[in-house]
Amino acid sequence: MSMNSMAAPGLGHSLDISGTTPTPFARLVRVEVRKAYDTRSGLWLLISTAALTAVVMVIQLAVGATQEDVSLTYNSFLTSTNFSIAILLPVIGILLLTSEWSQRTAMVSFSLEPRRPHVILAKLTVGVLLAVAAVVIALVLAALCNVVYGVVSSDPVVWNLEAARLGAFLLLQLIGMLTGFAFAALLLNSPAAIVFYMVYTFVLPGLFGIGAALMDWFDSVRPWIDFNFAQGPLVDATMTPEGWAHFAVSGFIWLVLPLAIGVWRVLRAEVK
Repeated sequence: MSMNSMAAPGLGHSLDISGTTPTPFARLVRVEVRKAYDTRSGLWLLISTAALTAVVMVIQLAVGATQEDVSLTYNSFLTSTNFSIAILLPVIGILLLTSEWSQRTAMVSFSLEPRRPHVILAKLTVGVLLAVAAVVIALVLAALCNVVYGVVSSDPVVWNLEAARLGAFLLLQLIGMLTGFAFAALLLNSPAAIVFYMVYTFVLPGLFGIGAALMDWFDSVRPWIDFNFAQGPLVDATMTPEGWAHFAVSGFIWLVLPLAIGVWRVLRAEVK
């Protein structure tokens, strides 16, 4: 009997499933969105990201309201969230992909949708949407804190967010999410990918800094191989043409290359 033709009990004809309609991409995205918050860990990770962002702003607001020599603006509140979002948002990107292997649901996912590139693209789309959502939440919280700051302090309310700063802020969050996703695709293991990302974010820049301080030749090489260092000018939107060159080369090393190798690995990985 052909696999595309199955005999139905009690019927004189066979059931042809060869013409099954492919799953629409929009449906795949909706499924991946639900997966992002459907588990206890995923839900609390999303809540923690928003809560940590709010806590950082509230602390900043308290300092600005009690210290006369501190003057805050809308951009001040928004910039302070770069660190808080950058800690947890990439972890969400990691779990979007590695959860399929750690929870052993990859066989179900790829059986229901055998086109692996579509599944990977759907997960990547959800990661981008979550990064954009994080930026929107940060914008709203920054606006609220800025209004409250104007009420509790003697300083005027300053709305100084330029388009360049907003674009740089969004790009930083997208890079963080995509970097976590790339490491997840490369390792296909949640703990390993998270540890690797934390070492890359907090340990490696320190080692690069020590090397640059001790060796003049390494100081000139560092901007080309240290992606975190190359992203520094994005925080205050002061990127120069040379800075963009550093950003492109180091980004290829730490983002594009791991993502390409990782996607190739996912496409060829044996599903158990």
